[in-house]
Amino acid sequence: MKTKSIFTGVATALITPTTKDGVDYKKCGLLIDRQIEAGINALVILGTTGESSTLSDAERREVMRFAVEHTAGRVPVICGTGCNNIQTAIKQTEYASSIGADAVLVVTPYYNKATQRGLVESYFAIADASTVPVILYNVPSRTGVSIEPETYLKLAQHPRIVAVKEACGNISRVADTFALAGDMLDVYSGEDDQIVPILSLGGKGVISVLSNVVPEVVVDMCDSFFAGNIQRASQLQLKYLPLIRALFSEVNPIPVKAAMSKLGYCENYLRLPLTPMEDGAREKLFACMRKLGIIA
Repeated sequence: MKTKSIFTGVATALITPTTKDGVDYKKCGLLIDRQIEAGINALVILGTTGESSTLSDAERREVMRFAVEHTAGRVPVICGTGCNNIQTAIKQTEYASSIGADAVLVVTPYYNKATQRGLVESYFAIADASTVPVILYNVPSRTGVSIEPETYLKLAQHPRIVAVKEACGNISRVADTFALAGDMLDVYSGEDDQIVPILSLGGKGVISVLSNVVPEVVVDMCDSFFAGNIQRASQLQLKYLPLIRALFSEVNPIPVKAAMSKLGYCENYLRLPLTPMEDGAREKLFACMRKLGIIA
């Protein structure tokens, strides 16, 4: 018997505010408070958007600990603990479990390009080490490998593997996953341009980059859908498509860092190999934000 859903609605894949001196925990606290006040349903810490791959192991542990303590149970905190080194992923998962995280988000091992059998065995090893629910994270555009719908059915047999953040971009493949394993795994959209389509197939919500910038909008989109106001949810999805496109015009989290810096929530600072947004793309992003009334 699976555990109940970790969250329904919106989980923000939170940026990690950094400066040349390290993580800015004052800004991190302000970001967490802002998101919760806007009505989001959960927080994802150290996902792709949180630049986990550029942080040291000590920094990742401290960010997890800070987020759990600062959130103080107001919403579930989901910690990104995936890695292409499975032993590292296990250690990070054990740490997140030990400090009170509500769940972990585990990306498919990147660069290795594991077989489907390799994915199953790797996820089972991580889930065996976890004492909290595990959300699978499928993002083949970044990892080089995709979890097949039939593999989800195998993964769902593990009692702690309870959900997936699906960012494969292929809505037909997502439909296959719902058909095969939708009654065993919660499915969250991992693509901001597919929130309503995935909800319409039975999705539980979204793990969102967009909600860093406009959390109230993404909350409204999901709340409207679940309240039966599909027209409003669809209108919001379409209205914010240009901003979503701009937020992914360069690799995430480069654009969202630029947007959040413009709003005063962080410095526009990234660690190599990430670099600040190119001038032309940044101006197009800011133009979208102005058109929507987000900035003056």
